[in-house]
Amino acid sequence: MRSHLLNDTTAEQYRRSVTEGIERVAAKLAATDRPFTGVTVDALAPAIDAIDLDKPLRDTAAVLDELEDVYLRDAIYFHHPRYLAHLNCPVVIPAVLGEAILSAVNSSLDTWDQSAGGTLIERKLIDWTTARIGLGPAADGVFTSGGTQSNLQALLLAREESKTDSLAKLRIFASEVSHFSVKKSAKLLGLGQDSVVSIPVDHDKRMQTVALAHELERCKKDGLVPMAVVATAGTTDFGSIDPLPEIAELCEQFGAWMHVDAAYGCGLLASLKYRHRIDGIERADSVTVDYHKSFFQPVSSSAVLVRDASTLRHATYHAEYLNPRRMVQERIPNQVDKSLQTTRRFDALKLWVTLRTMGADGIGQLFDEVCDLAVEGWKLLAADPRFDVVVEPALSTLVFRYIPAAVTDPAEIDRANLYARKALFASGDAVVAGTKVGARHYLKFTLLNPETKAADIAAVLDLIAGHAEQYLGESLDRAS
Repeated sequence: MRSHLLNDTTAEQYRRSVTEGIERVAAKLAATDRPFTGVTVDALAPAIDAIDLDKPLRDTAAVLDELEDVYLRDAIYFHHPRYLAHLNCPVVIPAVLGEAILSAVNSSLDTWDQSAGGTLIERKLIDWTTARIGLGPAADGVFTSGGTQSNLQALLLAREESKTDSLAKLRIFASEVSHFSVKKSAKLLGLGQDSVVSIPVDHDKRMQTVALAHELERCKKDGLVPMAVVATAGTTDFGSIDPLPEIAELCEQFGAWMHVDAAYGCGLLASLKYRHRIDGIERADSVTVDYHKSFFQPVSSSAVLVRDASTLRHATYHAEYLNPRRMVQERIPNQVDKSLQTTRRFDALKLWVTLRTMGADGIGQLFDEVCDLAVEGWKLLAADPRFDVVVEPALSTLVFRYIPAAVTDPAEIDRANLYARKALFASGDAVVAGTKVGARHYLKFTLLNPETKAADIAAVLDLIAGHAEQYLGESLDRAS
């Protein structure tokens, strides 16, 4: 069994095995003509259930053959131009190269004596990102597993900085279309279920600052403490960007921590055309970024950034066996001092290899392309009487609904849209997402692939309409 350990004696075996795996994936990517096969849970589960994990195949080629049947054949491929569903981006090749390197070397970024140069590379990327945001010379941060963890850590820091003994008095303000992780974080932080105050949004799905000011005033009047305001720069459903400068003013006025959830909108930090859309982000106390959403990185690659590095002390614990206090005096950099995680992958390497290969402008150009594509898609939807589109995109998301001319019952229209999404997924021809606007069911395109064209959007809209019309026709037949 030692022959499977990666070391100096097995380097050639490593090269052969990884090359074989890469060739399989490359062949699959080259031959994929639709984003999904349409396989169902009931069809795929028996094949996986039948595998006896206590009886290894012993041969890498046999394992890859089996993997073709239980994973590769039926995987959902985000690189396909008609994958239009969630916040999953196609990945750039330099990042995949970085992934291969970091997996093999397997550095752990919690302490210097487990990572060496990896620590300094991560810190350099944190500094690069905080400079792009404009947080100032005292800024710092750390890589995380994703936006949910980043939001949790940011709100932990806000809670500790509030310097309030009574957790029951703390309030967090976020728009009604903010990410669910805000409420989850509040629960994990021991705050009451009423601690998150939902602020209504305007027609463009942006937080209404007049309503925010009113709620902050009421909070103070009731003897409560405005712990934090979470502004979103790229909501999951609409890609909407809250009015950051106005929110910053209110946070200063009421002494609230300003957190910007830019998990989606962080791509604008590299944009050549649209950077101004997140003006005001530089006034935040903390910022969430997900490079694996709009920097075209593999999952996971994310970070939480703070204006004041000293606030990260609230996540610091020392252990003699890992990061004893004396290391601080010895100026030994241990990233675990800043992180909620201990053992942690060197995910920063993917972004490093990407920037050193493509440059920030290269990433920004790709993100600008998908933002431009969303405008084209919005024009198509706005001009098509078959569809109702909710808002003009600020990033690359379109939320819309098929509206049949002959049907007026909103519930029946809901069912037609739900059926169309399900039937489209089952066909494998395209993958789209869904959400609710008010009480009604809508469909959603999240455009993160520069290879997607307006013609792809038009074709998928025709497919959606066709499936919806088929459902309505069958519904009328059943009724008669």
